[in-house]
Formats: sequence, structure tokens, C-alpha cells
Amino acid sequence: MTDPVQRILTSAPPRASSFIVTIYGDVVEPRGSVLWMGTLIECCARHGISESLVRTAVSRLVAAGRLQGERIGRRSFYRLSAAAQTEFRQAGQILFSPPSLPADWAIALSGDPLPGWVAFGSGAIAPFRAGLVLPAGPVLRAATISGANDLPGFAAGHWPLAEVAQGYRGFLDRFGGLTPQRTQGLADADALALRLRLIDEYRHAALADPRLPQDATPVDWPAAQAHDLFRDLYLRLSAGADRCVGHSFADSVGPLPEATPETRARMKALSR
Repeated sequence: MTDPVQRILTSAPPRASSFIVTIYGDVVEPRGSVLWMGTLIECCARHGISESLVRTAVSRLVAAGRLQGERIGRRSFYRLSAAAQTEFRQAGQILFSPPSLPADWAIALSGDPLPGWVAFGSGAIAPFRAGLVLPAGPVLRAATISGANDLPGFAAGHWPLAEVAQGYRGFLDRFGGLTPQRTQGLADADALALRLRLIDEYRHAALADPRLPQDATPVDWPAAQAHDLFRDLYLRLSAGADRCVGHSFADSVGPLPEATPETRARMKALSR
């Protein structure tokens, strides 16, 4: 039987732009947000992504305002823009320290849906949570008082729950065979490569998840199982992965630190 570690690491290359976002989100953002282009090219090559694809993807991320380049001598460095840093920190909270699921709903009586909202009648509806951006006009906070059994059907008609569930289940199928015995004794470079693949695949499902109240999701909703697997593997792989970062990643000053207060905070949040 094929070793699940090698099966993942030798599988089809991830999409270059998505994987670069993963590298910056997992490794670079909590270590100062700057990375040498040579490090990025070397890291992506480990996953079958060519230098030309890396350069094209970086150019597109610069054009999109997510990366900013600077040149020092003959070397190029790219840092996250301020807007991207904010975006990555918000995404990191969902991945590493997800808040409790909401219990109530926000209902806007009029207006076009904002991000996080879906159209509902002449207005919009969203799970009510702290920090939710509210549209103009009257907005109500509502709790379910009857018909809870019909909520999953309603939710499936307004949010892409089938696609999100498929993403979670694909993640579980792909990484579920990585038992402690399979990951024990991995080389540091393999631990980092595997952790990057882990977070690249998990984040697509987790960040697309609308995080609805529990009674609005199907009884077999796989989000909690997927997060438990992600948490377990991330914690297991991180000692070796972070050693590899300290040995082989560099910014404009020198080697990136193996750990920072931000990376320790992530580990603490996952360990709870």
C-alpha cells in the first residue's frame, strides 16, 4: 500500500497562486510578513511548481494589491500589503482559533447583501456574530422559535453547503490516513511540506464555510471532524516544520525565526 505521506507529497502540484498564499499565511505572516523570492521558489519547487509559475503568480498577487515587492542588490523580496495582513489575520483566526458557532440570525429588511450575507426576500440574512458588517437600513436579530427541523433545508437553498461539505470530506479522505505512526520520524523538510499541503487544502473548505448556527447544518456536517484532524496534524507536524523554516527561510534581514509570539499563540490556541 502506498505510504500516505508520499502519496500526498507526490500528488499533482497545487495551484501556484493559492499555494503562495498558503506559504505566506502559514509561515511568513507570523514572522514579519517578508520573504526572499529565492526561498519562495525553492519551497514551491518541492511541490512541483516551476519558477516561471511562481514568478507569474507573484506578479498577479502584486497586481491584486496583496504583495509588495522590494529589491535589495540582486535579490527580490515580497511583503504582504497592509490589507493582506489584515485579511490573513482574520483567516488565521478561523483556522487556528475559530469562535463558537452563532446561535442567532441577523435579518436586514432591505438592501443588497454584503459579504457574509445572502439575499432573503427584499433584504438579506446572515448568521449573527461579533464584527458582522451590517447593511444600511433596519437590521433585526432573530432566534429560532419554531420549525427548527426545516432550517437545514432552508440553509442548503441559500448557502453552498454541499460544496463546502465535499471540501471537508475530501480533506478527511486525503489526510485521514496520517496516523501518529505514519508521521513519526519525518524529516523536517517533509514535515513542513506536509503541513503546507495540509493547510492549503483545509483552508479552502474552512474559509468557504458560512459557519451557520448548528441547527441549520445537516446532522452529518463534517466541519468539526475536519477541524479536529487539522488541529491534530498541525500540532504533530509543527516541531519539525518550524525547525525547517528556521534553517531554510529568509527575509531581507536574514533567516526567519523558528518561532515567534504569533506562532506560539497559534499552537496554544490549537492545543486548547
